[in-house]
Amino acid sequence: MLSSEAVTPPPLPSHTATSTKHDNVSVDPYTYQDGFGNHFSSEALKGALPVGQNTPQVCPYGLYAEQLSGTAFTVGRSGNQRSWLYRIHPSVMHRPFEPYNAGSHGIVGTFDSRTTETTPTQIRWLPFPIADSEGLDFVDGLRTIGGAGDTALKSGLAVHIFTANQSMDRRAFCNSDGDLLIVPQQGRLDITTEFGKIMAAPNEIVVIQRGIRFSVALPDGPSRGYALEVYDGHFELPDLGPIGANGLANPRDFQTPVAKYESTESGAEWSIINKYQGELFVAQQDHSPFDVVAWHGNYAPYKYNLAKFSVIGSVSFDHVDPSVFTVLTCKSAHPGTAVADFVIFPPRFEVQMHTFRPPYFHRNCMSEFMGLIRGEYEAKKGGFLPGGASLHSMMTPHGPDASTVANATTRELQPGRVADGTQAFMFESMFQLRLTKWAVEHKQRDHDYYKAWQSIPITFNPDQI
Repeated sequence: MLSSEAVTPPPLPSHTATSTKHDNVSVDPYTYQDGFGNHFSSEALKGALPVGQNTPQVCPYGLYAEQLSGTAFTVGRSGNQRSWLYRIHPSVMHRPFEPYNAGSHGIVGTFDSRTTETTPTQIRWLPFPIADSEGLDFVDGLRTIGGAGDTALKSGLAVHIFTANQSMDRRAFCNSDGDLLIVPQQGRLDITTEFGKIMAAPNEIVVIQRGIRFSVALPDGPSRGYALEVYDGHFELPDLGPIGANGLANPRDFQTPVAKYESTESGAEWSIINKYQGELFVAQQDHSPFDVVAWHGNYAPYKYNLAKFSVIGSVSFDHVDPSVFTVLTCKSAHPGTAVADFVIFPPRFEVQMHTFRPPYFHRNCMSEFMGLIRGEYEAKKGGFLPGGASLHSMMTPHGPDASTVANATTRELQPGRVADGTQAFMFESMFQLRLTKWAVEHKQRDHDYYKAWQSIPITFNPDQI
């Protein structure tokens, strides 16, 4: 197998990521282009990008031009997303798709009473175990927790977890149903995409959009994490409004890969696994799908280091709404609501006086799925563990547990740090989520979760002035 590193033409900025005071992740061996939603250009061989047009009669180096459209052709210019790929083989050169593990994989794409269950009860799962037996890669280890909507109607979302103990070997995954936001929790993910390579460590996220082929290797051994899938629209940065021009996740901190191609010898069999309408299909081909020598456009995968999030918070009194911790959002057709928000609760200072500082008790018109990458979540320091999860459904009460309440109402309030060494996150959605039977019946479901609130002290005193 031959490969070529990318040479990214100026003036687009690029750099090789290394550990800094912001990173808290391992050194990254790959090179990236910086920025969110930019029109990028990258070529692994100098002169591979055509000059002045997208589809010349014959492309440089005898490559084939192929457009990958992330939006309809007629979407307005400000929202249009597409990229041009210049590749050795057109991606159409594969044999017919056949069902893959029909009926036995753990992925769901239509959330109705036939495939899922529903309950308003607060649910918590202990860390999902990674299988001991070999042979579980990212695709085979992907399981749906729950979701809403229907992939065929391009409406809704799904929440997944993945556990894997084997790298994908000459296998590529392609999701025709939606965009995936991947949150590694244990072990780095070495991701090869058609656009280049991405190394994602815990406390980083990766977004791989609909239709992009990718393969996941496990440089650190067994891995576990979470994935949020949206069926319509794409993730974008939230509007800042009165915050101003800067803060939260800054565009300059997002990283998109540079072109790197694989040229495989004839007869090197590859499996292309396609998720289509919630089902898996597989097609065979005799070449690597990662043979893109150059590309340009604004529809490309990217990663982001959560440690670079610029926190906005209260500096006087009261706990601000968690919307100020939104990293990415997929907007709905209803202004002010989202198909999905990706929200984090990062290390920060807390200085509010005369204030109950933990997250307040709450009933929400949104569904809240939470996961923990590391450490202890500030509102629940027992039972909610890294690699586990919780779901607080629409209008179901939730809030800090009894011990957190006792501490928060009696402690001396001084400025200080909160959540150091911790990273919790939330997938929040305007949709009501239905749960797969696998998730409802999983042995890691904590059936005693409700007890977290039962011993909250009742301090009501009608005679108190």
